[in-house]
Amino acid sequence: MTVSKGYPLLKKVIGMAFLASMLSLPMLASAQLRIEIVDGVEGAIPIAVVPFDWQSQAQPPATGVADIVGADLARTGLFEPLSTDLMIERPTSPTTVGFGAWRLVGVDYVVVGRVIDAPNGPGQEIEYHLLDVNTERSLLSQAMPVRPGDLRFASHRVADAIYEALMGVPGAFATRIAYVVVKNVGTDDEVFELIIADADGFNPQAVVRNSEPIMSPSWSPDGRQIAYVSFATGRSNVIVQDLFTGQNRVVSSSRGINGAPAWSPDGRQLAVSLSRGGSPDIWTIDLETNERRQLTDHWSINTEPAWSKDGSELFFTSDRAGRPQIYQMRADGSDMERVTFEGEYNSRASIGLDDRYLATVHSQGDNDFRIAIYDRKNERLRVLSDGRMDESPSFAPNGSMILYARRDNGRGVLAAVSADGRVRQRLVNSEGDVREPAWSPLLR
Repeated sequence: MTVSKGYPLLKKVIGMAFLASMLSLPMLASAQLRIEIVDGVEGAIPIAVVPFDWQSQAQPPATGVADIVGADLARTGLFEPLSTDLMIERPTSPTTVGFGAWRLVGVDYVVVGRVIDAPNGPGQEIEYHLLDVNTERSLLSQAMPVRPGDLRFASHRVADAIYEALMGVPGAFATRIAYVVVKNVGTDDEVFELIIADADGFNPQAVVRNSEPIMSPSWSPDGRQIAYVSFATGRSNVIVQDLFTGQNRVVSSSRGINGAPAWSPDGRQLAVSLSRGGSPDIWTIDLETNERRQLTDHWSINTEPAWSKDGSELFFTSDRAGRPQIYQMRADGSDMERVTFEGEYNSRASIGLDDRYLATVHSQGDNDFRIAIYDRKNERLRVLSDGRMDESPSFAPNGSMILYARRDNGRGVLAAVSADGRVRQRLVNSEGDVREPAWSPLLR
């Protein structure tokens, strides 16, 4: 039985019972994702990220800091970086910027900088400046330390700082994504890999490789661990994998279904879906004491828990009203109420930055499953994606984008859409069927 090709809630829950034995491996390189901008914002901000002057004694990288920063800004769809070939000058400090010349080519902002050896200890330092061309003012001027081998991540942090200075919210470039790749689909050699990669698709590494499905990866709040569903002993298990030590442990292997793990914001608990009493219900597991607490007690299917940002509430999917919808309750299981009413199907809630917005898998009952965003304040639901089999939405930690899985020409790929629906991306893997994405928290 192929369990991860079906999208309705019941198939997902049943699928957890067919997971097979898990083999933990050292991290292995995997195929890189390539990001394509499908739709951008009309009138994107024109910006020039001038190549940074390399003044370090170390060998310069193949891809420079400015290239990474410019690519980060470009893939948001909100910025239009000027091509290096069209730059009329190559300043490296604010005092050498000719603002009048940049105004002539229609640039609003200029980023200049250099990379030097760290003044104290190993590594480098990135000095950079964000300048407003029209006012000729400096908006941001920083020196960022870089540990050895960490230049690419530090470049993402530079892009984060520039994004925040211009947009007023933190960037999410210095983050990672987790997803599942299925290779040799439909053959006897089918292989499932849990992959982690930089948010721009670079540095993909296989954390776990199985001969049978892996499901529901979920990041810990500190980004050091991932919980996921597998089947290590002939029944479904919730596993926690430490990304730094490579060690893993079984958190839940109760009789029946053990699925849909979600970390509490403080990292002390996992909310899971367990069928110990017959039908799947929402439980919490204390990761230090292993104490378990049942929060729902209903004959229906209750699964896919998601915590509010402050940990005071839990959202989950239930078909207690006849069809899957999103419900919410206090973290102790009290004050339960239904959240979504529009459409015949809403599941797999992902929570935005301030708990106001929920991303869901939505259907009007026409067998099309799309990503929608629900505004809890205005009680309005808006469909964002245009596929027929879209699933697994995951908000960026700054709430700006939603990562999800979709079918494209018969295979699974990842896609992303901005929370306002104006920017769309496609993340293409050169091999395998990609599904079950999860966006990490902000990494510092």
